[in-house]
Amino acid sequence: MSRPAVLFVCLGNICRSPLAEAAFRAEAERIGLNVEVDSAGTGGWHVGHAPDRRAQAVARRYGVDISGYKGRQVQAEDFRRFTHIVAQDADNLSDLMRIRPDDATAELSLMLDHAGRTGQSVADPYYGDDEGFEVTWSDVTTAARGLARRVERMLRTGGPGD
Repeated sequence: MSRPAVLFVCLGNICRSPLAEAAFRAEAERIGLNVEVDSAGTGGWHVGHAPDRRAQAVARRYGVDISGYKGRQVQAEDFRRFTHIVAQDADNLSDLMRIRPDDATAELSLMLDHAGRTGQSVADPYYGDDEGFEVTWSDVTTAARGLARRVERMLRTGGPGD
């Protein structure tokens, strides 16, 4: 298997997906996993913008600086470039399935599937208070651990990792 690459996707790429990217990067580094990581949104409203200040604050509380991340929109080539595209909710997963090109090679999944919460969505904290960002960080951190273990198994066995 070539070097794995994981793309985390939410709607605007300023809350959930950058937090998921940060949590996965931290876990990959912790276990020594050589993987490319990025995040994107299905919508283009926040292209070029830094993550929401509350997302930056919660990541910073856990020792991760995401202030340099910049929002971007999912592109057709992402479906070939990344081995895994991980949606934060069912609506974004549905959008990804709709825009996926015929020659796509990326495996699509929901973030919380990797935390044993199959079919559940990471709650969008954008319209809530700071506590919602804490819940999101907790959820994506747990799922990032599960996904990192799965990718690690895939590399070791050359199989699906389940």
